[in-house]
Order: sequence, then structure tokens, then C-alpha cells
Amino acid sequence: MRLLVYSHDAFGLGNIRRMLAICEHLLSEIPDLSILLLSGSPMLQGFRLPKGLDYIKLPCLNRGETGEIAVKYLGMGVEDTVKLRSELILSAAIIFQPDIFLVDKKPYGLKNELRGTLNYLKTTLPETKLVLLLRDILDCPEKTIADWQKNDFYTAIEKFYHQIQIVGTPAVFDTVREYRFPPTIAEKVRYCGYLHRQPGQKSRTRIRQELQVSQRERLILVTPGGGEDGYELVDTYLSALALLPAKYRIKSLIICGPEMPKKQKQLVERAAENNSQVRVGEFTNDLMSYINAADIVVSMAGYNTVCEILSARKPSVIIPRSKPSQEQSIRAERMASLGLIKTLIPGKEDFSSTTLMNLLLSQLEGQQKPDFNLDMNGLVRVKDYFLQLMSQKVCEHQLNQIYQKYTSLPALAIDRSAV
Repeated sequence: MRLLVYSHDAFGLGNIRRMLAICEHLLSEIPDLSILLLSGSPMLQGFRLPKGLDYIKLPCLNRGETGEIAVKYLGMGVEDTVKLRSELILSAAIIFQPDIFLVDKKPYGLKNELRGTLNYLKTTLPETKLVLLLRDILDCPEKTIADWQKNDFYTAIEKFYHQIQIVGTPAVFDTVREYRFPPTIAEKVRYCGYLHRQPGQKSRTRIRQELQVSQRERLILVTPGGGEDGYELVDTYLSALALLPAKYRIKSLIICGPEMPKKQKQLVERAAENNSQVRVGEFTNDLMSYINAADIVVSMAGYNTVCEILSARKPSVIIPRSKPSQEQSIRAERMASLGLIKTLIPGKEDFSSTTLMNLLLSQLEGQQKPDFNLDMNGLVRVKDYFLQLMSQKVCEHQLNQIYQKYTSLPALAIDRSAV
């Protein structure tokens, strides 16, 4: 079985982390599976890649706070870079000949770069199954519906895709209803549940020993995802930390993220130099180990980090980003309403060091234990749906062989009733 995976990766680490988690699980569960990953993530080489997976690195595009696409590194225009990416993707599909093509989030890809590949697969490899993977929330319904209508995504799904897998649950966000999917699209939807993450590579004890956290101390992990827009969160946390009463013995680990601008990261490092209880790092490909080792997690509301916090059943304070989409704010509000997390939403609440300090105090005191009753079986269901699609492909291939065998015979030799 050959699986081709597309992850456009124009902002942060969310897309690539989610797709790698799915790929790793599929490889562990499906024998003789080969996966070719197409990604524009600048950090792809920093992750541990399982046996059976290889990748083609696409030139980087970047989506800033305004949502506009720009070229990240190459001295080329956006259109030429998209053309280059598009040709690389098409060449990979032609040579790799996938049984399934898994596309993350955008039916036509970033700036329509998948159109050529989709047309090729439909006309030349019609037995290849196409799957669109959507996280639980894309953006607010008004913007998402308008964007899908403007870009003709509904037509793309009807024409090319066999299935839509949503790694979420209607209990948090009913994607079909909220985004008003027409019946022809809704029929293709499979809710999978959230993606449960396994414990990391290192034990809780080992991480706390490495960080020199004693039994009497509490460890708070601060992670703003890729970090491109994470400085305000980290700076506010450091100010809140200074306000905590002295009786709390706190050690902090701040993982800034590889995309945090250099000058901002230097400011964080200087602040940490004045507090021996604060450690600063840039990136880890084993975040789950540190989440397991922490007593409290302070983070943004990215899909992957929330799934990891819920998998580890950790008390948390979630501060969602508000630009360029409302995805994180919606997720944080819905999760908080279910008692899964505590949240502080900038723009709706007072995003200050005092407010954050009070939320940290409530978690340190354990006044209210979070209820982690949420469907987290996403990886299992994604795998099951893939196997179903492969069974359909095998059956269709066998039927096509039978049809071609009989239609190639002289007309007079065919017993039509037998066919």
C-alpha cells in the first residue's frame, strides 16, 4: 500500500505535527505501508521520522497575521514558487503511483497547487482514493463558508474526493452543521475523534531530573507552538510568575518555538537569566515527554497541543491566538465550556499578568479537577477508514479486471448472461 500525504504548512508547526502523528500510527498498524510526505515545513528535518516514511521538501511559503501568502526563503515570486511546488507534487504522484492521497485542509492545496495532481489522479489513476483531512475547526463559520464558496471547494470535494475525515467530534464542534455542508458533501464525512498521543520518549522522572525539579517543586511548561506570534504569551507569563506568592516553589520550562523572531527570543533569554528557576529552549521533537513531566501547561490553543494536553490529562491555562483566524479562540471556548481546560481569551478578557497569575493559582491549588471525558480515538478511526478505502480499491480493481477481460473477447464469444 502506497500513501501520498500533502501538508502545505504555511504557518507554524500544527499541520506537519498532526500529519506526522497520523503517519506514524498508520505505519505501526498497517503492514507493508509506504508513505511519501510532501511538506513545506521548514522544521520537517527536525522531527523523528518512522521507518516506512520519506518526504519531499517543498519550497517554503508563509502566511502572516494578515493571511497573505509570501515566499519565506527563496528569491522568487509567489506565483513562480507555487508553480515549482505544483510541479514537484505532480511529479511525485506520477512516479509514486499512490493507492491513497491524503490532503490536509485545503481541497485544491495552497493557492490551488494541487489542481494538476487532482486531475491527473482522476483521469490516469481513477482507482486512487482521495481523502481530505480536516481538523475540528477551520475558522468561524461566516469566514469558512465564504472562503469555501469563493474557492469552489464544495465542487472540488464532489468531483475528486472519496472521503472527508474530521479529526474532531460534534460534541465540541459540529463541522457539517456549522459550515453548512450540502448533503452530497455531508455523506462523505467521517468524524474520527481527536488524536490521542502516546507518552513521549522520556519518562516523567527522567525529564524532571534533567531539569533539576525536586519533589517539592512544581513544573510549569510554557509552549507557544511554533512561536512566530508567541512572544506576548511568554512575556505575560514571566510577569505573572513574578507575582506568584513565594510559598509556591515553581520551576518553569519555556519552549519558545523555532519560529519566534530572534530578537524576541533574546528578550526571553535575558529575562530568564535573572531567574534561576526558569529554563528556556527553542524546539523539541518530543514535546509529549515534557507535557507528561509538567504539573501545569500554559499554551496557545493549537489543535496538536490541546490534544497532547488532553492525552496527558494535564491541568492547563490556554491562551488562544486571535489572528489570522478565530480557530483557536473557538476551540478554547468550546473546550472550556466542557470543563476540559481553563482559558484566557485576549480581546474578550483582560489579558494581563494579574489575570494569568490568578488562573495559575487556581490550577496550583487544584480547586477544580478538569473532566477529560472526550472522544480521543481519532488515530484508530483514521486507520480503520483507510483500510476500508483500500478494501474498496481492491474490489474495484478486481471488477475492472473482469470487465476488461470479457470486453476484450470477440462479441460472438461472450455469454452476456454469465457476464
